[in-house]
Amino acid sequence: MKIDRLTALLNRFRLIVQPTTLEGANLAAFRNVETGQDHLVFQPREIGISGHEGALLFALHVDFDNLTNPLQTALPEMVVEIAEPGSDLSSLVSLLASEQQNARCGAPAVLGRLGEVLVVRILRLQLERGATNSGLLAGLAHPRISPVIVAIHDNPEKTWSNAALAGVAGLSQSRFKELFASAVGTTPGSYLRRWRMVLARMDLQKGDRVERVAHRYGYTAPDAFSRAFMKEFGVRPSNVTNGLSHPV
Repeated sequence: MKIDRLTALLNRFRLIVQPTTLEGANLAAFRNVETGQDHLVFQPREIGISGHEGALLFALHVDFDNLTNPLQTALPEMVVEIAEPGSDLSSLVSLLASEQQNARCGAPAVLGRLGEVLVVRILRLQLERGATNSGLLAGLAHPRISPVIVAIHDNPEKTWSNAALAGVAGLSQSRFKELFASAVGTTPGSYLRRWRMVLARMDLQKGDRVERVAHRYGYTAPDAFSRAFMKEFGVRPSNVTNGLSHPV
């Protein structure tokens, strides 16, 4: 059965896409005036696109809504995609370009929604190609490791052991840990702890009590949770609930 590698991430972390200028964009499309071919430039962690030739079709600002969003950090510094004629990507680029150029009623909202679809398409292409060497997307692209990461994303509260995770992968523990570290760049236990801490921080930012969040992610003692949180983010969980946190 084919697993869904993106939905848990997309449900946890919102994508906010808005039309903007090139100076405020991190995703833009250009058309080669000689060949008519379109291409996309996506810079997930840098605002302002410059040095790309062609006629500008549209420019978007993609906000991943949270500095700890693993999708933003997993993507390469720059993604360039060619919108091959007749492809779904080309059709989507054409729709976005039409909305940008015709400025019809509600165009910013349409550009935002279509921009979200475009980002998901780009993420799919990264997974299909295994375009990253190490990290979250590389792990999700790996046939043995991706079911493990999806299981962690879907059930972060579960008491996962290396043996249980290796069972999901269908591998021996030693082979599983070796493959996981090679693909993701960290150990299964470290990835699980990081994922739980990221979710815990989001819950605290929404106003959940420290004790409740600690128990939700497997910490029976709030003090142990506070130490782990402080080690991960350099700030106490109580400061996050009080709005005093600084992103790390």
